[in-house]
Amino acid sequence: MAVDPEVKTAAVTRLRRIEGQVRGLQRMVDDERYCPEILTQMASVQEALRAVARSLMRNHLKHCVATAHGSANAEGVYNELLELIFRQSR
Repeated sequence: MAVDPEVKTAAVTRLRRIEGQVRGLQRMVDDERYCPEILTQMASVQEALRAVARSLMRNHLKHCVATAHGSANAEGVYNELLELIFRQSR
């Protein structure tokens, strides 16, 4: 199942903003800005990425996992979900 159109639009918009933030980080490093300023901006980018991931995970749970519940493919979907969760927590 595809990503809900509203979730997709919001995710793409947010990812474009994050892309701009990453370019800003590159400039900060090139300009040899004060390290704590760079690290603060990096933390901001990481949190923004986590927010997109949460949104996409919510979409996955709402649509894909809920649809698979009770189906022949349920076990595979559950294993995939566990892999995603534990991969994210590393």
